[in-house]
Amino acid sequence: MTYIGLSLTLLFVLIPFLLSKALHLQLEKDITIATVRAIVQLFAIGYVLTFVFEAESMVYIVLMVTLMIVVATLNARKKGLWIHGITWKLALAIIAVEVITQGVLLGFQIVPATAQYIIPISGMMIGNAMVLSILFLNRFKAEIDARQDEIELILSLGGTPKQAIHRQLTDAIKASMIPTIESQKTIGLVQLPGMMSGQIIGGADPLQAVQFQLLIIFALLTSAAVSSTILGYTSYKTLFTKHMQLYKA
Repeated sequence: MTYIGLSLTLLFVLIPFLLSKALHLQLEKDITIATVRAIVQLFAIGYVLTFVFEAESMVYIVLMVTLMIVVATLNARKKGLWIHGITWKLALAIIAVEVITQGVLLGFQIVPATAQYIIPISGMMIGNAMVLSILFLNRFKAEIDARQDEIELILSLGGTPKQAIHRQLTDAIKASMIPTIESQKTIGLVQLPGMMSGQIIGGADPLQAVQFQLLIIFALLTSAAVSSTILGYTSYKTLFTKHMQLYKA
C-alpha cells in the first residue's frame, strides 16, 4: 500500500466524523484524537518492532510485553477506581492470561519462541483481557447498583459477602464472556478474523492461516474466562467493610 492509498483510507474516518456532527453526537473530538493517536502509535510501534525482530533478544521481548501489560492495566483501571486495589488486581488478571497462554503455546512448542510470534500473540491476549476486564467492571458495578437492596437484605439475614454478591458476580463474569463466545460461534461464516485475513493477503496458505486463527480464538476464550474470573474474585471482598456492610460503589 502506498502512502497516497493510506491517506485515502481517512475517508473511513471522515464518514463517522460527519455523522457525529450531523447527529450532534459530540464525538468529533474523540474521533480526531483516536485517529491521530492510532497513526502515531502504530507507526512508532512499527519501527520499534522492526528493531526488536532484528535484535532477536529475549530482553526486548520481555520489555515489550511488560509495556503492554502496564498500558493495558492503567487504561482499564479508569473503569474500576471504585474498587480498592484495582490496579494490582487488573495486573494480576492480565499477567495470568499472558502466563497461561504463552505457557501453553511455548511449553508445548506450538509456536516458536521468537519475537515474531510472542509479541503479536501477547498483544492480542493482553488487549482482549483489557477489554473484557473493562466490560466486567462496567457490568459488575451496574449489577451492584441495581441490586443493592438485595445484597443488603442477604447480609442482614446473616449471609456472607460471598453469598450476598454471588449472583451479581457471576452475572458480570458471564456478561463479559458472552461477546467472545458469540463471536466464536459465527467466525468464518459472518467474519474473517484479522489475523487470518492478514496472512491470506500476505500470501500464506489459507489452511495454514486457519490453523493459526484457531490457535488465537481458543486462546482468546481462555483470556475471557481467566481475566474476568480472577478480577471478580479478587475484587468482591473489598466491596464490604469489616462489619460485612456494603460500601457504596
